[in-house]
Amino acid sequence: MSRHTRRRSPLQVRLTIAGAVVLATTAAAVTVTVASAGETGRRYVGSGKAGADHAVFVQGNELDGNTIHVFRRGQDGKLTAAGRYATGGRGGDQIDAPTDSLASQGSLVYDEASGRLLAVNAGSGTVTSFRVEGQRLTDRQVVGSGGDFPASITVSGRLAYVMNAGGEGNVQGFRITAHGLKPLRGSQRTLGLDNEKVPLFSSSPGQVAFTPGGRALVVTTKSANTVEVFPIGRDGRPARQPVVNRSAGGVPFAITFDRGGRMLVAEAEKSTVSTYKVRADGTLKVVQGPLPNGQETLCWLERAGDFFYGGNTGNSTVSGYRMDRRGRLALTNHVGVATPPSARSQGVIDLAVTEDERFLYVQNAVSGTVDGFRVGRNGSLTKVTTVTGLPAFGESGMEGIAAV
Repeated sequence: MSRHTRRRSPLQVRLTIAGAVVLATTAAAVTVTVASAGETGRRYVGSGKAGADHAVFVQGNELDGNTIHVFRRGQDGKLTAAGRYATGGRGGDQIDAPTDSLASQGSLVYDEASGRLLAVNAGSGTVTSFRVEGQRLTDRQVVGSGGDFPASITVSGRLAYVMNAGGEGNVQGFRITAHGLKPLRGSQRTLGLDNEKVPLFSSSPGQVAFTPGGRALVVTTKSANTVEVFPIGRDGRPARQPVVNRSAGGVPFAITFDRGGRMLVAEAEKSTVSTYKVRADGTLKVVQGPLPNGQETLCWLERAGDFFYGGNTGNSTVSGYRMDRRGRLALTNHVGVATPPSARSQGVIDLAVTEDERFLYVQNAVSGTVDGFRVGRNGSLTKVTTVTGLPAFGESGMEGIAAV
């Protein structure tokens, strides 16, 4: 049976109905301006200085050869093209994905401690690491992901774990070394899913994330409506079986944490966010039940200080939230939209916040653009830049973004 003729699940229909409207009305307006890979910012050639500096990295996820598009970030948040680098693997496209080919958060991660950028090659079953010097990528290394369709990565200390979304699904551990990733023997754990090698987007897991301090590994499973927690041993290996927690809201997707270590989970079904305390035994305590934002298909969620920003792919908006001292979450405004959509900002997917928490960058899959916003003291967003010409969603499209 062709991948385009598979029967759609009820969950898929609910998630894609709004996205279909966006795709139909914006296809003719997709920006095709090509950013020059020849433009360069501050150069570190020969300096040996490790670590990213004022950079934004975007994963192209191209099916015929995955690439990382690098941009220099100015003090005002504006982006300038600084090069494009092949990962040595292929991008991927989940079955019937509406706008987001990988249907995950955390597919591109920058690790400040090691100065390495980690990227998934979903179509090849591999993971690539680069050494970063300013905005320049060097020392490429490619390793097997330990499963089918790697879609998310998380890092804590010298450990990295990759979430493979295909087949039964699993998490696979790696040591971060001076030469890239080295598989951690005996660290692979199954997620017990029933997917094909290339999964249906609505039945693939959404993200893998370490809790602050690295004491547990958390995975969201969309179709099972669970948040699964693997306590991590002193040897860096997970418990044999996860602690399976029922999600407070429907279709849990993205994970982030507040300053106090509480976990926030974005839920796509009704565009809600739930807040949890992760107990030492892997069970979850609901701190605040699902908070709706009034938008459509919230999937991505990132923190900037005491503020949080979520990407609503169904109607191409970004919602803002604030957390008070008691750990209570609220919208930054009554309409649930931190910045209005525009013709060049269609198909909002993944987001990234700079380390100084001053700027937010948002991928727009349908438009093939990235918008940059200055984060105000009250959580408001002011657009400062738009980059065009990135791989727009079609058979596949860009997904994965990291900012420094």
